[in-house]
Amino acid sequence: MAGIGKALVVGGGIMGLCSARALRRAGWAVEVLEQDTCPNPRGSSVDHHRLIRHAYGAERVYMRMVDRAHRAWDSLFAAIGETPYIPTGTLMLADARDSWLAASRATLGPAGHRMEEIPPATLTARFPMLDPAGLAEVAFLPTGGVLLAERIVAGLARHLEASGVTLRRARVEAVDPARGQARLADGTVAGADLLVLAAGPWTARLLPELAPRATPSRQIVVFLEPPATHRAAWEAGPMVLDLSPSGGFYAVPPVAGTPLKIGDHRFSLRGDPDDPREASPAEAEEILALARPRLRDAGGYRVLGARACYYEVAPEERIALARPGERCLALCGTSGHGFKFGPVLGDALAAAAATPEHLPVLAAWVAGQAEPPPDLLPPAADPDGGPSCRLPPPVPGDKAPEQVTKTGAWPTP
Repeated sequence: MAGIGKALVVGGGIMGLCSARALRRAGWAVEVLEQDTCPNPRGSSVDHHRLIRHAYGAERVYMRMVDRAHRAWDSLFAAIGETPYIPTGTLMLADARDSWLAASRATLGPAGHRMEEIPPATLTARFPMLDPAGLAEVAFLPTGGVLLAERIVAGLARHLEASGVTLRRARVEAVDPARGQARLADGTVAGADLLVLAAGPWTARLLPELAPRATPSRQIVVFLEPPATHRAAWEAGPMVLDLSPSGGFYAVPPVAGTPLKIGDHRFSLRGDPDDPREASPAEAEEILALARPRLRDAGGYRVLGARACYYEVAPEERIALARPGERCLALCGTSGHGFKFGPVLGDALAAAAATPEHLPVLAAWVAGQAEPPPDLLPPAADPDGGPSCRLPPPVPGDKAPEQVTKTGAWPTP
């Protein structure tokens, strides 16, 4: 596997496409197999938004990995010719002192990230769309923002095709990791020197031995239109993370013409990734019930839609870089937080393909357990020119960066 040859990537989501890009840059001939169109509307990577933020609880390695991720996104954005990213900052809420927020504070401070402590009683004066009732702590981190996921996947797919990567629409029914082969729905077999499995929630079906690291999890998100009195506050507002283990929520502000989105950070650990993506009224109501106590004038929010997204969840949410066979590498268990690391994980996989003896060290890093030696990965330097993914958050009244154009509004049901 150390030699450069043909690589066959199963899955055209962010993990598969970033792996394809890294392998192509390393000299591999690359073909991507995706069961639907790319972007795949059923894929875990395809939604308006994904978040990137330094706040990571007690996970120091992942917190530090975010810096490399920002630089890797800068490089990718320079390659695709646009910057589908909106800086927002990160607002963290906690209903207890012993919380994810407190753990984040303990890791962020020594790394030089300054959090602004906000007395809960003053929250509404600063963020008028939020209700502080029951909060024990509030903190704001100026870094963090929204990755416009669907646009990123679409732009990356176009870039890869222009770079000589083959994107092939084909459903994979089975894989042979020892031979580097994939059996397709039409009965044909595709083979390569290296098989990369980046199939998201379909991973366990294709390779049952990876099931403990890739449990499908049906996650519901609800799209909202804020009442007129709070629309401007939300449009200029930060991402909101209320990660209470008893049932908090996250909120993605309505940036670049997208809707306000809310979801549950906890995992359902149930469902089949081939299920329909429409959410039932009961599923949507469950998410709304989490957010209503925190939203001022909650009755004025209009539901624009709700849908399901499928993640593949690993124990302790630790991303896995595995070698299930002589000619196979797998990226799985991204657990809903992998998108932000997509370009970095692609680089790690390409490094493991080039030097298999380094796989254990790379796998420990990807799992958030240990830092890799500094010379093990290609430098994640800022590209020459182009906007940076690490722009400071906008101030109220600022327009979105010129590189990000508004998309159409979310369709009403």
